[in-house]
This record gives sequence, structure tokens and C-alpha cells, in this order.
Amino acid sequence: MAALMIQGCGSDVGKSVLVAGLCRLFCNRGLTVRPFKPQNMSNNAAVTVDGGEIGRAQALQAAACRTPATIHMNPVLLKPQSDVGAQLVVRGKMAGTWQARAYQDRKAGLLDVVLESFRSLEAECDLVIIEGAGSPAETNLRAGDIANMGFARAAQVPVVLVGDIDRGHVIAALVGAHAVLDAEDRDMIAGFLINKFRGDPSLFADGRAEIVRRTGWADCGMAPWLAAARRLPAEDAVVLDHLAPGARRRVKIVAPMFSRIANFDEFDPLRTEPEVDFAFVPPGTPLPGDADLVILPGTKATLGDLAFLRAQGWDIDLAAHVRRGGRVLGVCGGFQMLGRSIADPLGVEGPPGEAAGLGLLDVATTLTDDKVLTPTAGRLAAGGRFEGYEIHVGRTSGADLARPLLVRDDGTCDGAISPDGRIMGAYVHGLFGLGEARTALLAPLGATSDGVDETARVDAALDEIALALEQAFDIDRLAAIAGLEPRP
Repeated sequence: MAALMIQGCGSDVGKSVLVAGLCRLFCNRGLTVRPFKPQNMSNNAAVTVDGGEIGRAQALQAAACRTPATIHMNPVLLKPQSDVGAQLVVRGKMAGTWQARAYQDRKAGLLDVVLESFRSLEAECDLVIIEGAGSPAETNLRAGDIANMGFARAAQVPVVLVGDIDRGHVIAALVGAHAVLDAEDRDMIAGFLINKFRGDPSLFADGRAEIVRRTGWADCGMAPWLAAARRLPAEDAVVLDHLAPGARRRVKIVAPMFSRIANFDEFDPLRTEPEVDFAFVPPGTPLPGDADLVILPGTKATLGDLAFLRAQGWDIDLAAHVRRGGRVLGVCGGFQMLGRSIADPLGVEGPPGEAAGLGLLDVATTLTDDKVLTPTAGRLAAGGRFEGYEIHVGRTSGADLARPLLVRDDGTCDGAISPDGRIMGAYVHGLFGLGEARTALLAPLGATSDGVDETARVDAALDEIALALEQAFDIDRLAAIAGLEPRP
């Protein structure tokens, strides 16, 4: 079957967006397409139709292919819990916590798992489009590699390398990769792409010719700056460093940037609301005193980020916010923080321990080693339908659960609301995705919603990106590299 691997000259060069756009492009041509990423590192995870978790970028790419996400699309997922350790997820399920050095020494043992998942996808489609991780030019990580050239050579998949011209030195990045790769890895690369170009493309024609001359790789095209990519969910928290708050609107909503923030893209729909000014608050910055709503987001390390929150002084800011009559919403780990206490007796998310919570809800949480992974849907207690997913460890109990925030379609409940109705939380991610749910959540703040479902907004953006790539790339050449038969 046909397959093509998109690797990059570094992280955040736009590989995920380009793969999503190419998935939609070839899907629109009538092909059955599947996305694949052998190994991912992200705390932004999605729940799959077969009951596991994968990186959200692969879930987005599955949506681009108009197919449900499955565990085989991202068989190895690393979810960082500290600067040197991460939870390992293999085919959607937790497989322990690994220190970085130990994982580097043992990751080669996962190659068979990765190849089996790839072959499973390959058997059900016309084309698999694969996303690499980081850069193959990081030769210090080449031994045992399963994410870039180690996979490409094992699966015998051709590679196209992406350079990000917005960063500058794109000629050096591509030619430098050619220089440092060993001969067998270099031979896997059949062409290159330039991404994020602004301005007149003819101004870089000589630069592209220079790359061809120095590498011998085929020039497969140059993508413009894709404005529609801003309407897609981001996977890597690095993007949060580049986001600025919008102009002052009717209501102000903020969320502190935890050190292990997870699934932060679920708040993207708030950015598009005409009456909402949404912003993440970076470490070292106090929570603004004029916020109408403070959202405590999910985290991969609840106790660690609760301590991080206190170290920033955000607990003091939050208490002042509540005294002023402000509202608070906790999501997943943020919901757990709002309670009286959090205990991790088994060391599920780090060293075993226990800490007092923020005491804003009468609930308590014990972290457990049985992770909940499930899509869910229902209605908010205040009205409005929601669709989302649960991806958490821990069990929560307490009096405020008698006032649930959510009622699922099966009649079960999730979350809690304080007696005065101003503090609330739940385990479900994705509450802002449906326009109906956003309308209900924004109403107490005095704002109205545009009512647009996030899935419709993302789907339109994918079509827009696919059209731009159709015009910017040599699609026939990419198809030939992948091994597709020429179109009649």
C-alpha cells in the first residue's frame, strides 16, 4: 500500500498541520487515508473509539480523514510528568512511568509494536500519511529510534523533509540535515517542503534551487502562512508562549498555565467568541483582578501543579477573585484541586503524597491507577447539550457532588457546584465544543455565544488548508513518492 512520511527539521515546524491538510486533500480526492505517528510526546491526548488515548494531533488528522481515531494511529505516547520523566502509553493504555534516560535505552523494544500498528492501518486504506517527531537530524537520539528514520527504514517508507522558513536559516536547516544524516538515512529522503512562507514566493526561488543543488532532493513545494491553522487545535504547549490576550470584550476569562498543563486546546472555542476575551496566564504573572471567570485546566501531575499554583501565588489571587464575587471552573485536574484534599497513595502521578486542596468545593479526591478513558455526552445542569471525553485517574467524593455540573445521556452525573453556584468543576473535557454548551456556560457571565460548533469550524479550516496545499505543493510528485498510481 502507499505511504508517505513527513519529517521536519525541528519541532513546531508545522508537521502536524501539513499532515492534517494532506490527509484531507487526498481524502477529498476519494482515497481512503489514515494518519500515523509512531511515537508522540504530548499531554494533549484524545480518547479513541476503541477505548484508548492518543495524541490530539492524530485525532485531528483522523478527523481530516473523516474516520474515527483509533489507538493504532499513535501506538506510543509519552505524557511528561516532570522534566525527566513521563507516563508511557502503549496502544492507548498506561504502561508505567519512565525516566528519560531509561526510555532512551529501551525504546527500540517498542519498534515491533509500532510496526504492527502501522501494518494494521496500511491494510485498511489506500494511503497512510505518517508524521515524524522532532527532527531526524538529532543524531544523538538516532540509536533505537522509532519516531523518525528508525521507523522509516524498518517500514521502508519514503520521507519528505519539512523546513520552516518563518524561523529563518531554512537553507541551513535542510542542507545541514543532509550533511549530518548517515548515508542510509539520507537515502530515505525523496524530497523537501518549505512551510510558513510569507510574501512573494518567487523571492525564494533561488533558495529552493540551492537546496536542490546541495541535497539532490526533489523540491515538492512551498506552503504559505496558513491562517486557517489558527482554527485548528494545537498539540504542543509551546504555542501558549506565543498567544496574547485579545481586546477587552464583554467578559474576561483566564486560565493559569500549569507546568504540566493538559488538553488546553479544549478552550480554543472561547477564542472565537466575539464577546469573550480569553487568555492563558503565564507563570510569574498574577491572575488579573478584573477576570469574570478563572478556569483551572487539566494537568498531567495534579499534586505537582497544585504546588506550582501555590508557588506562583495564584491561590491567593484565586481567593481574592472569589471574595470579589468571581466565578471558577475546574476541569479534570483543576476540578480535583478545587476540593478539600488530594491524595496519591500509589504514586500514580509522581512520588506518593497528599496535599490540602483549595477548599472551594466540598469534595476530596484519591488518585488511583485505573484510568478512565471514555467519550461522553449529555446536558449541563443549567441546560445546553455537551459532548466531550474523560481521561483521568482518581475518584472524587463529597457533599457538593449532590449538585452535579453535568448529567450524561445514561443518567449518571459528573462534577460539582458550590451552594452559591459560583464554583464548579467536572472531569469532562471539551465542554466548550458545542455552541449550545457555550451558550449555557457564558450566560451567567452576561455574554452570548456565536453558537458555532467547534467541529464545524475545524472541518471548514481543514478544507481551507487542503485547498491551499493543493495550490502550493506538487501533489503529483508527493503522490508518486508515496507510491500512489497516477490519476487518470
